[in-house]
Amino acid sequence: MPLTDIEVRAAKTATTPKKLFDGGGLYLRIDPKGSKLWRMAYRFDGEERSLSFGGYPGVSLKDARARRDEAKALLADAVDRGQQRKLEKLAKAVSNATTFKGLADEYIDKLKCDGRAPATLGKVTWLLSLATPGLGGRPISDIKAQEVLAVLKRIETRGNLETAKRLRATIGSVFRFAIAPLGRKSTLPAR
Repeated sequence: MPLTDIEVRAAKTATTPKKLFDGGGLYLRIDPKGSKLWRMAYRFDGEERSLSFGGYPGVSLKDARARRDEAKALLADAVDRGQQRKLEKLAKAVSNATTFKGLADEYIDKLKCDGRAPATLGKVTWLLSLATPGLGGRPISDIKAQEVLAVLKRIETRGNLETAKRLRATIGSVFRFAIAPLGRKSTLPAR
């Protein structure tokens, strides 16, 4: 029998976790501490799995049902929503690990390991600090030539033509470093 909003609102906690079933695998799990979480039980490739849709009242009964229907539609197309979420999370972690700032720091570490002089390391660090405000937080794969050009133009307008020229070369080195698989530590998150 499907749940009603009144039943969900009036549900009380117990000494052990309790489940109120709505249908189609959707249920409300009530923990002893009082939290109410929407979950959906399903099978994929013969394995029992579950999805979490959020807590009540943040996610209403109507929203939980809509999310259940969306997940069931994906399952009908042989797409596991739980696995899809994990892949999206991993892709986001990889994207965040490959920001310009992160790769610039790795590049500087590589130069240190290569035994570059402290003066050289200082200059490269300084040059990359000029690019970081404009490019630092962006994934390197998303950075367009126009963005690099904008950073270089800002420096050129101050009359620092040689600095802009050296910065262009250093940014290019970071991009080449990002592409080269050898000598780089993994940017994948640890399990």
